[in-house]
Amino acid sequence: MTTEAPDTDGTNEFATRLAAAYATDGPTVDIGRAMLDGVTHHDAVIQVPLAMCNRHGLIAGATGTGKTVTLQLLAEQLSAQGVPVFAADIKGDLSGLVKAAEPGSKINERVETMGLSYTPAGAPVQFWALGGQGPGVPVRAAIGGFGPDLLAKVLDANETQRSSLALVFHYADQRGLPLLDLVDLSDLLKYLISDEGKAELKSIGGLSTQTAGVLLRKMVELEQQDAELFFGEPELSIDHLMQVTPDGKGVISCLELAQVQDRPRLFSTFLMWLLASLYEDLPEAGDLDKPKLVFFFDEAHLLFNDAPKAFVEQVAQTVRLIRSKGVGVFFVTQLPDDVPDDVLAQLGTRVQHALRAYTPRDAKALKAAVSTYPRTDDYELEEVLTQLGTGEAVVTALSERGAPNPVAWTMVRPPQSQIGAVDPAEVKTMAETSTMWPIYSEEIDRDSAREMLARKMGVEPVGEEPAGDPTGEAAPAAADAGAGPSAEDLLRDSGLSADGVDLSTLPPPPDPPAAKAEKPKSTSKSKSTSKSRSKSSGSSKKKDDGNAVTDFLKSREGRATVNNVVRGIFDLLKKKR
Repeated sequence: MTTEAPDTDGTNEFATRLAAAYATDGPTVDIGRAMLDGVTHHDAVIQVPLAMCNRHGLIAGATGTGKTVTLQLLAEQLSAQGVPVFAADIKGDLSGLVKAAEPGSKINERVETMGLSYTPAGAPVQFWALGGQGPGVPVRAAIGGFGPDLLAKVLDANETQRSSLALVFHYADQRGLPLLDLVDLSDLLKYLISDEGKAELKSIGGLSTQTAGVLLRKMVELEQQDAELFFGEPELSIDHLMQVTPDGKGVISCLELAQVQDRPRLFSTFLMWLLASLYEDLPEAGDLDKPKLVFFFDEAHLLFNDAPKAFVEQVAQTVRLIRSKGVGVFFVTQLPDDVPDDVLAQLGTRVQHALRAYTPRDAKALKAAVSTYPRTDDYELEEVLTQLGTGEAVVTALSERGAPNPVAWTMVRPPQSQIGAVDPAEVKTMAETSTMWPIYSEEIDRDSAREMLARKMGVEPVGEEPAGDPTGEAAPAAADAGAGPSAEDLLRDSGLSADGVDLSTLPPPPDPPAAKAEKPKSTSKSKSTSKSRSKSSGSSKKKDDGNAVTDFLKSREGRATVNNVVRGIFDLLKKKR
């Protein structure tokens, strides 16, 4: 346990020097108190000027060293001073921001050691969820707004495939074909490798059938991860990330990612899309007294893993230029070298929690971390970084003049909000009663590339209601509308071939599930089989054709049933032979 500083010349000189270096006249974000030789100095306040929070930062450290709690501490202080915050909540821990802390023995001990006055308090939080997958207001983005470079990152596409995507996006822009979701892009790819589409694409370049096939397969894989729920409209407006409460507190937008943390490529690239959107949409602001928004990019290494050079350069440029828009970006990761040098060089505030040198990679990262800090005679940084306790960090930050402050071994102060997650049921209730829920909860399905291409080719998109007779009479009903699909339908949907078997001899398909009560007709349309399945966490689609059989066969479960039935039929026929 650390103690208050004894009254000796050496420690007093250290405390006075650190306090003077970090002193500022304006508002600040208080990180903690400086330490030397196991002694915590009450007067050596380690803080970041609020005006410097748009100079970006890094929070790094091994698992369990306190990174998330530090993020929480910074977020609640920024909010209290009227700065909106966006934070990705990978494990659900940040939901505690909404509730006041209930101090226990550990918090009380730390408060006493640091000589703090401590008042528990919650912060205003708006909960979001990617495509409604999790407790939060559904967040979506149109494929067209995502762009070919970011989509290529999600699809793990190579350079040839990325350039082909860029060509497809260019064609869609030139022809006025809105790309809203994966179905739009899939149908456009299929059209551009058809005889009619190839001729149109020739004027701006060609699209290889093999490349299109690979992209389509990658999109199917992405759809199987429920990514289709994320792509679409209404697209998130950045204005709704920059809200301030009537009493002047910045709203913390907390993106709940616990249910999609096994799909890191998707959510990390979404965060980059959001950052790029902020840069494109916000006006120049220059140097402000406080940021317009501070953006915490958790698990930042996921964004840069296997990223091509062009993508890293795009991120570095966005981070460099977005400062002038009044936006600060803090990357949160385990090792400092997870972040490319071009990005790392732009991060003015460093909060480095403990590093573990268990492997050659760790040892190399440790030496690299030490080399990025200003020289100090107070500590042997290579030793200190491996000895830091939980909730302690090595900190340096920019002064009001923009110069790096001295390195300080810091005891991080405890947040005023609850450390740890709130019950997901409570989070869901707060999201559904928020002002954002009526705006984003239901997906909008407007006319887009799929429908436009279908009309151009004179076909009816799958899932569209048949057009009525020009005389005003209803179109004739299909024979035996309540009957299940034929064997031919099963084979076609499964993608298998009959290998010459007489299909009339095959047994009938299983009975469909019992029909549900018919829902009122809607004017919206169904866009694809994948778009017809029910949305999670209360997110809903504005269209349901009321046919339980069709809905089941279009669902993931229905398609799986079709495939299993057909495979079973062929196994049975092989045994008979």
